[in-house]
Amino acid sequence: MKDMLGVLLAGGAGERLYPLTRDRAKPAVTFGGIYRIIDITLSNCVNSGLRRVYILTQYKALSLNRHIREGWNIYGREIGEFIEILPPMKRVSENWYMGTADAVYQNIYSIGSEQPKHVLILSGDHIYKMDYARMLKQHKDAAADVTVATILMDPAECRHFGVVEIDRDTRIVGFQEKPPKTDLRSPYDPSRISASMGIYIFNTDVLIPVLLKDAEDPKSSHDFGKNILPKMLDDYRVFAFNFVDENKKEEALYWRDVGTLEAYYEANMDLVSVSPVFNLYDDHWPIRTHQRQYPPAKFVFAESPRVGRALDSLVSSGCIISGGSVQNCVLSPDVRVNSFTEVEQTIMFSHVNVGRRCRIRRAIVDRDVHIPEGTTIGYDAEADRERYFVTDSGITVVTRDYSLFENPVTVDYFTSE
Repeated sequence: MKDMLGVLLAGGAGERLYPLTRDRAKPAVTFGGIYRIIDITLSNCVNSGLRRVYILTQYKALSLNRHIREGWNIYGREIGEFIEILPPMKRVSENWYMGTADAVYQNIYSIGSEQPKHVLILSGDHIYKMDYARMLKQHKDAAADVTVATILMDPAECRHFGVVEIDRDTRIVGFQEKPPKTDLRSPYDPSRISASMGIYIFNTDVLIPVLLKDAEDPKSSHDFGKNILPKMLDDYRVFAFNFVDENKKEEALYWRDVGTLEAYYEANMDLVSVSPVFNLYDDHWPIRTHQRQYPPAKFVFAESPRVGRALDSLVSSGCIISGGSVQNCVLSPDVRVNSFTEVEQTIMFSHVNVGRRCRIRRAIVDRDVHIPEGTTIGYDAEADRERYFVTDSGITVVTRDYSLFENPVTVDYFTSE
């Protein structure tokens, strides 16, 4: 892994995850109580032995930058190891990043200065466990120019992913970008398709000229899946790597694109099941993060009907369940649920205070929110739409408009004398 550089794309706006991405980048969104989405990919890098990683940021990156700086400064530049943020510098273009390939192209000098033999392109907004060293070994053994990580999927899902056509030697001979339907099937399982995971290993001496050529094409959307890889099939050795899940659950491979509110909600709810598919408690493949030091979670009052309890839930440090009931929930640090309140099937970010006698279900509550006494959320969709954001599937998102802390910077703030 010493001859490979990781480039992690973390600059997307995450429009489908709005309003959670209104004030933060998608990779900075909370996951599983104490983590950020980007922690999953970064943990894969560390667990794989990758010691040089650039993170390309762009959209509302303040909280993401702070999280990386405070929580992932674990290597030493003096020994050639780093996890480093690269904001848009417009060194080779006057534009912001216009696509995945353009983001890498605009950082071509930083990549070249490290002189890696291989470049690993990653996305910072997927949930999975993967050993990139396995992929690199196959890449070298096959004498490949490019290797694309693929995962087996139901053919009905083809419209959401790039579908890869693979021959018996695992060489890629065709691409279909999000087709409405497809007749292609995977050589690994004839009942399924092989879908691109958006993870690529390039030989650096191949990547650089390909990016330079794409940058000069005014008709290109500068995307690896749409533009770069399909044009390489005839002239380069492009191979597929079939995903090996380090999660090690026999019933299913686990890889989730949490790009929609529904997918994000379901991925979190899976974590509170008795035997979740995505295992956070695996010493073999630990998930790392940065978090403040809080006291232990506390559950108080034990006389019915005022009982502080949490069932089938993730409850982070600093939480106080004060005579309220929590079930099938994911609570981030420093959440308080007060007496006679019932919270079910809900995700709460940090520093949320829920008043007494509230009833909340199937909701996502952003950080710093105060929910007043007697509030009902998740039981009347029409009433919720008048106050909050409600998805088509009925998930209610309570945004920071209901913050515990009033922001003094308003329009009036700039016009006042």
